[in-house]
Amino acid sequence: MAEAGTDTRLQRITIINGKGGCGKTTVATNLASAYAKLNVNTALLDFDPQGSSIFWLKSRPPEAPGLHGIEAYRTQTGMVTRSFLLRLPPHTQRAIIDTPAGLTGLALIDQLRSTDTILIPVLPSSIDIHATADFIRDLFLIAKIRPQRTRVCIICNRVKANTLSFRALERFLLALNIPVIAQLRETQNYVTSSEKGLGVHELKSRSNQQDIDAWQQVVDWLENRERIALNQ
Repeated sequence: MAEAGTDTRLQRITIINGKGGCGKTTVATNLASAYAKLNVNTALLDFDPQGSSIFWLKSRPPEAPGLHGIEAYRTQTGMVTRSFLLRLPPHTQRAIIDTPAGLTGLALIDQLRSTDTILIPVLPSSIDIHATADFIRDLFLIAKIRPQRTRVCIICNRVKANTLSFRALERFLLALNIPVIAQLRETQNYVTSSEKGLGVHELKSRSNQQDIDAWQQVVDWLENRERIALNQ
């Protein structure tokens, strides 16, 4: 059963950026576990051949809220049909899609087909800012994404406040007409939770309240509603 106030219709949320190493898997796994913690029927689709999201899911303890995992990268092997492998379980409400880096042209268009929300993680570095600017251009010019039909938002990842790199990222984001829905700090909590197959908000720790608050912001924005409680 979904948390009160959650839209129960299927929504596809694609975590994507053309550059690798920006934290797509971190965002995908933490978002999926946040929805599962809220009793939302959630599937995690891993299109990245590295299979990091599926590896994380296989490490998830049995007592943690359940998630359905799909090894979507296997569609490239020809062993099974794409439509069969990507079939979502009945009553799935949120499909969280972890994508590979470097998608361009037709591959980018195909990856974003039927998605409801595009979530772009960005790191505070000059290289990442430049690469993200190019990727956002491709979203609108090549993939023909239209904000009236598909929501686009940004998450700042591995943020260290009051650094020159973060100030440069802030200036870049201010120039975009795309909402920044959260800032995820750089903390060992993400490493610890990943090793355990958990979301950072699921850690039994006194040091993760700031991280819980950040993920509340993310889910609140995605669900277009008031603050919810991930730490219950």
